[in-house]
Amino acid sequence: MRYAETGFNLEIDLTRGNVERVETDPRDTELYLGGLGTNAKILWDRVPPEVEPFSPDNLLIFSAGLLCGTPATGCNRTIVSTVSPQTHLMAFSMMGGFWAPELKYAGYDKVILRGKSPNLVYLWIHNDKVEIRDATHLKGKGAVETAELIRQELNEPRAQVAAIGLAGENRVYFASIEQGRSSASRLGLGAVMGDKGVKAIVVRGTKDVNVARPAEFLALCNEVLQYIKFRNENPIPGVMPILAGLGSPQEMKVHDEKWHTENFMWGNSRVRRKDFWNDEIARQWAETLDSMRTRLISCYNCPMTCGATISPPGLPTYMMKCFSKLTYTMAAFSDLEFGLGIAQSATEYGVDGFSAPQVMAFALELYENGILTDEDFPGMPADNEGRFYWLLDRIVRREGIGDVLADGTYWASKRIGKGAEAYAHNNIKKHEQLPLKLSMLNPIYFLMYATGEKLNITQIEGQFPQAPWRTREEREEFAKDWFQVPDEKFKQYLVDWEPRGEKSMPFYPTVEMCCDIVDWQERMHYIDDALGMCAGLSSFPLKPPYHLHNYPKFISAGAGIDMDTDTLTQAARRYRTLVRAYNIRRGMRRKDDKPPENHWKKRFPELEKELLDTYYKFKGWNDQGIPTRESLSELGLDYVVEDFEKRGIYSETEDDSSSETPAEDEKI
Repeated sequence: MRYAETGFNLEIDLTRGNVERVETDPRDTELYLGGLGTNAKILWDRVPPEVEPFSPDNLLIFSAGLLCGTPATGCNRTIVSTVSPQTHLMAFSMMGGFWAPELKYAGYDKVILRGKSPNLVYLWIHNDKVEIRDATHLKGKGAVETAELIRQELNEPRAQVAAIGLAGENRVYFASIEQGRSSASRLGLGAVMGDKGVKAIVVRGTKDVNVARPAEFLALCNEVLQYIKFRNENPIPGVMPILAGLGSPQEMKVHDEKWHTENFMWGNSRVRRKDFWNDEIARQWAETLDSMRTRLISCYNCPMTCGATISPPGLPTYMMKCFSKLTYTMAAFSDLEFGLGIAQSATEYGVDGFSAPQVMAFALELYENGILTDEDFPGMPADNEGRFYWLLDRIVRREGIGDVLADGTYWASKRIGKGAEAYAHNNIKKHEQLPLKLSMLNPIYFLMYATGEKLNITQIEGQFPQAPWRTREEREEFAKDWFQVPDEKFKQYLVDWEPRGEKSMPFYPTVEMCCDIVDWQERMHYIDDALGMCAGLSSFPLKPPYHLHNYPKFISAGAGIDMDTDTLTQAARRYRTLVRAYNIRRGMRRKDDKPPENHWKKRFPELEKELLDTYYKFKGWNDQGIPTRESLSELGLDYVVEDFEKRGIYSETEDDSSSETPAEDEKI
């Protein structure tokens, strides 16, 4: 018997209309854990680098994490993977809600889509019954509207629906997949789903998920709940309680937005409004949020109530996600009422709430500087907010200038020319980032931004404080019961870290310490994405309830796989390295490992080179960021070595030791 996982994937050939239930190899689970890990192995095996994002041979994989569907608190993430139309690299985005546990209860760990449907369809998965159903009557419908119409059509109010809107149908490069309380937003997953002709995947399951040692597993779950309760009753000075202030999840409870609005950048990520917040704005924003926020809600089996339903006047209710309550507001230099209103339209259209506002602000910045003209914006309203609604509609329909903007700022600037590339200044690996610009280089964040392949900083950071406490006494107090650290040395890193002076940024933590810290933070996020755990209970907050020391126990008791901290770390290294290798095979090199040029005003080129050189060695990569033969072999990835040898990837770097690499891909 398989434990925690079902042991079966659902393979859908959309071209042929074929459905197949495929048994999986339990050895793959031991090596790659599940979720992101096994997704990466499938993409490596079946989608070679010659396959373009909109090719029928590209796969779109919906995966429940290994522990989804078990009683593990907060374990509900769906990991969606494919080749991104925006970056041409491996894309993986996570969504919460109820979809992944429902898939497990239907009897499957993954849904793998290949080929293309000749007509728009949706998939109906009800335990052993799987149908490819006509969806032409849903063409052009909003993502949230589609979910409700399908539930009515099937008479299944508890069915979980992952759907695309008009943006996905029209292959907008930053189209999202919307799913109840969450979405897979980054890197154009919705565009690939639309290209394959799939409007929605609908799941209803009533089967059981077995765990290997139930009593032990439930005891571990209770320990987590007790720790969350303890943290909330005994708050750590300077650290938000798990359930009370966890960044973006609790964002929908927050009225005071002074820090975000005065430190994040407005417009096309260029303008900082240092004196924006005042008592009158605080009052107005509180009234807006309280009047539109209907209720706070949770994902499957989670106590965090981290999401909110929003009801803008005259518009349908929708689920607000993450920081996007402010992204549209700041892009348009407007107010919260506008931000919450346009986010409703954007959710129905199915677009990424970080990329879409920046793309629209980018277009208007080009217009204001004469690079785009009135001819490019025929019929655009004169008022500020009207321009954003107009642009959003043109983008998701790919009409006029919207057809260019729908490719994101990187590709759009290349098509527009005339100096437009200078305005696409906030990208990493061709993808729009959070609108944040800072003063002096932060070496930890430099490494996370440069080498991270999740392309979303909140999915990289977390375990280590962003800045030191003012006094050594405060730092020592925090370090006392910091049992989540992988090694005691991390406590000393923090205790010795000073706000200013000899042991302060950018030269402390040292380069070697920065490598340790970044690797730990990244490791936790990759483990979460294999297990299906919400980052808000593990990799994102300080001193979380899930960590490197209890995760092996959860895996052992839940999945029946012998696991300790070392074997878990090795597994995470294995599939993280496989993600890197996959992207190397698609052309990624050292030149791509860099944050936006203007992310920090004060840069340190020599330090940045040392950071990258040292981190590459730390990870077992060569000076081009390519995993070495030795490190791949140590991880049991000899098949990657063979592929690299066959493709001449190693000889390419051995013949040319410079940091220059071949020209970038042309746009598909």
